[in-house]
Amino acid sequence: MLTLQDVSFGIGNKIILENVNLRIDGKQHVGLVGRNGSGKSTLLKLIMREFEADSGKIHTENGKRILSVKQEMPDGNLTPREFLLSQDTHRERLFQELEKYADQPEKIAGIYDELIAIKAFDAEARAAVVLYGLGFDENAQNCPLSNFSGGFRMRIALGAILFQEPDLLLLDEPTNHLDLETSSWLKKFLKGYPKSFVLISHDRDFLNETVDTILHLKGHKITKYTGNFDNFIETYIMKQKNAEEYNAKMEAKRKHMMAFVERFQYKATKAKQAQSRLKSIAKIKLLPIDPEDPTVAFNFPEPRDKLSSNILSYDRVSLGYGDKIVLKNVSGTIMSDDRIAIVGANGNGKTTFAKFLAGELKQKKGIREAHSKLRIGFYRQDLFEKLNTQQSPYEFVKDMMPEVADLQVRSHLGRFGFSGDMAFQRIGVLSGGERARLVFATLTVDAPNLLILDEPTNHLDIEMRESLIASLTSYQGAVIIITHDQNFLNRVANTIFVTSNGSITQFNDDINRYENSIQRQWK
Repeated sequence: MLTLQDVSFGIGNKIILENVNLRIDGKQHVGLVGRNGSGKSTLLKLIMREFEADSGKIHTENGKRILSVKQEMPDGNLTPREFLLSQDTHRERLFQELEKYADQPEKIAGIYDELIAIKAFDAEARAAVVLYGLGFDENAQNCPLSNFSGGFRMRIALGAILFQEPDLLLLDEPTNHLDLETSSWLKKFLKGYPKSFVLISHDRDFLNETVDTILHLKGHKITKYTGNFDNFIETYIMKQKNAEEYNAKMEAKRKHMMAFVERFQYKATKAKQAQSRLKSIAKIKLLPIDPEDPTVAFNFPEPRDKLSSNILSYDRVSLGYGDKIVLKNVSGTIMSDDRIAIVGANGNGKTTFAKFLAGELKQKKGIREAHSKLRIGFYRQDLFEKLNTQQSPYEFVKDMMPEVADLQVRSHLGRFGFSGDMAFQRIGVLSGGERARLVFATLTVDAPNLLILDEPTNHLDIEMRESLIASLTSYQGAVIIITHDQNFLNRVANTIFVTSNGSITQFNDDINRYENSIQRQWK
């Protein structure tokens, strides 16, 4: 269906892809993985012809449709359902032809055959199913697009291409603006997708359950692996181990031959043999081994104070904005060793509750009592907007904490991968993942006892997520997390709070059982 032959692409002097060869056939579910900045999104843009390759060929089989989510968000007076239907231009054109050729039965028959083939007559029902899965109930599906927030309009843009069922679907981090519930629906949808897709995702569980092929983009090249993400990791690690063992044998061989050369190269009777061994040494080629990458570092400091078990309590609390109550009559206690996941559909109060716990939103009713020495680090998306892009990480942290010694600032930044010259780069040139690490560094300078993390994984690739999970696992304070990344929650959280219908309840099982309970609602 799609073939890339010796495709190369660069921006300025920076090589992004070099002599890439790739073939995607029908009904292939592909996960495209690699570090942030490796060129994954660029590859999708090349396939969509948004970028033009510097060299090589990109060929799409005749008649095959390739779609990706449009950059501009839908807006206007159309409803979400009307918008989805309007995006299927093929269907629209065929219905227009029905009217045009109403008096030509032989043409009408062919048009009906084509309409049946593309499932045109059940389009409204399919659009409704997709929208419902993405979090739009019957009422929301009939509201104007202009009524929705940017996040929900992005969902509608995603729904538009899912509804059209192209031969090849290109998805770049589709879960970034979804809650766990909607992400779970999308996972199930893609698992049963009848055609092909290429999915960029840093969510291990999502990849494991949806793809049958992994394309690993590294060093400007693509390597293909059969199976899901875990199969890829296992094979990749084995390849690295085999390369290390092979290189060790080659180094031992080289050392042994070099010892012979050094001993006999000046003896007439052994000189030819010594020269022969030198030539053999020159032919020894070591296999490439990926080095450890210090830029994925997360290393939270130990809380400065060891607090008693009860660090924060709240009783009969109501929360909201203006006259609107989001959560009411909420009571509970946060313990010093808690690992809590807050889940629930977007709009049900997850972030509202997090802001309250962090002390950034005052309750309308009820009581909040915190330990006198409680210090909280609250990670949230708007902190990115507060980064001064003209400063360096060192300058930014130093301005926030002027009383902290220079050496301590440098040491703390090193915990998050900002060592050496990187601590003095301009923030404006940092990647999204690097800025995320800087935000973590700034909110943990004071060694908090409680970390509240609202969607902490959105800008992180898989390697960074693994490092964050490891650091949170060893962190000695309490952790409260909001994220759609099921693998992340499985490995960090041991308690689940569910926000729903203006209240918060505890789900007495693990995150997998919670997802199963959600999926049963769709049947």
